[in-house]
Amino acid sequence: MSARMALNGLTLSAAALVFLPLSASGEDATGVLKHAASAMGAAELKSIRYAAEGSGYTFGQAFNPGMPWPKINVHSQIRTINYDSASMREEITLSRAEPKGGGGYPLAGQQRNDQYLSGDYAWNQAGNNAVPGPRFVADRVHQLWITPHGVIKAAIKNNATLRWHTQNGKSLAAVSFKQPGRYAATAFINEDYLVERVESRLPDPVLGETTAVTRYSDYRDFGGVKFPARIEQSQGGHPVLDVSVKEVQPNAPADIALPDAVRNAGERVTADKVAEGVWFLAGGSHNSVAIEMKDHIVLVETPLYDGRSGPVMEQVKKLAPGKPIRYVINSHAHFDHSGGLRTAAAEGATIVTQAANKAYFERAFALQNRIDPDRFAKSGRKPKFRTVNDRLELGDGTRALAIHRITGGNHNDAFLMVHLPREKLLIEADVYTPSPPNAPPPATPNANNLTLVQNIERLKLDIDRILPLHGRVVPLAELYATAKASMPR
Repeated sequence: MSARMALNGLTLSAAALVFLPLSASGEDATGVLKHAASAMGAAELKSIRYAAEGSGYTFGQAFNPGMPWPKINVHSQIRTINYDSASMREEITLSRAEPKGGGGYPLAGQQRNDQYLSGDYAWNQAGNNAVPGPRFVADRVHQLWITPHGVIKAAIKNNATLRWHTQNGKSLAAVSFKQPGRYAATAFINEDYLVERVESRLPDPVLGETTAVTRYSDYRDFGGVKFPARIEQSQGGHPVLDVSVKEVQPNAPADIALPDAVRNAGERVTADKVAEGVWFLAGGSHNSVAIEMKDHIVLVETPLYDGRSGPVMEQVKKLAPGKPIRYVINSHAHFDHSGGLRTAAAEGATIVTQAANKAYFERAFALQNRIDPDRFAKSGRKPKFRTVNDRLELGDGTRALAIHRITGGNHNDAFLMVHLPREKLLIEADVYTPSPPNAPPPATPNANNLTLVQNIERLKLDIDRILPLHGRVVPLAELYATAKASMPR
């Protein structure tokens, strides 16, 4: 499903439409879009619900930087879209199709995700709790408006322009437009006035901007609305979706209410002192750790995006006034853990990362975010990197800090953890997330937990407590109990 994949032929014609080849029709963008809206049934379409199944790929969670995103099985994908209110619900049941790479999914079995968008707000539903997800807004807005009917509506609204494109001997109308601050898109419309492909760009916290190519084929009629039976998408140069559509309901009920907890949510950063000059920065889904040195600060992890890492860095400045953040240590390149590195670069901090990540980040940072400029784009700075192969020590005579590579696991191959030997603290991400207090250990030990145990013992690290970059601070004994392993003596 690469950008070069040959298109499936589209054979359905719009009933009652007779036309010349598009490039000879003399139509402008408005005329092409008007005919497309009529042919596809978009003009009277207020909402749509469709169900699909197939394969997906977890964007930004590659095992190695530059590798394809890890594949997942999409057992069910149900999208409900309300075009009038710019809202969407996506219910996905999925499982891993390959063991290597990230994604927050169980290593075995299925997981159901319930994801929402309403205007400028995004959230995930976890049981009865609506969990705000502001970092998902850009992608979900983009996904809503590049749907076959959404892209026609968005192009009409945003004063699209028209050029002609010839592919495999046939003429396509290439209709281009921008939704300011959100995305830019070109919809390719064939001689049946059906959307064959959408090429788009959208902001991304790691890549600056990323390119998506979405292909629609095998259109069928559902009560006067044409909808594709196959949807393929790539993003960031690799496949992210390939599904077959099984059911389509035009103008389905789609009343998606915005919860007050999401509307009123704000970014919260808490700071708990875990040792002299060491603060555990929590309050969200991803944690950071600030370590005070003689004349500067080392910050472990700037996650997610500007909206999280910016407040984290502001909190750090309050904890140690006058001391600059000189180093930011990146645990690994998965996008949720590296999404604030551009924020760090804007601050002038040197990014410390595993050596295999450096070239990937350099390429990513070379692309500026012009659609919705982030702090890095506005700063005019150039990124600075310091790399770690298997081990690096950072010290200033007052405190020792050792950075170690995590080896042998399936989550990521360019993976770091941080050890403070005097304080007997270990900082790690994703190989161990503590269970709720007093929860029984799992029936089967988690393979990632075992990877952390093996690396602690391989390196003979002296540890009292673990500061996880997800979850709560716990004694080392909790890891060993969860992993059902014997504590080292």
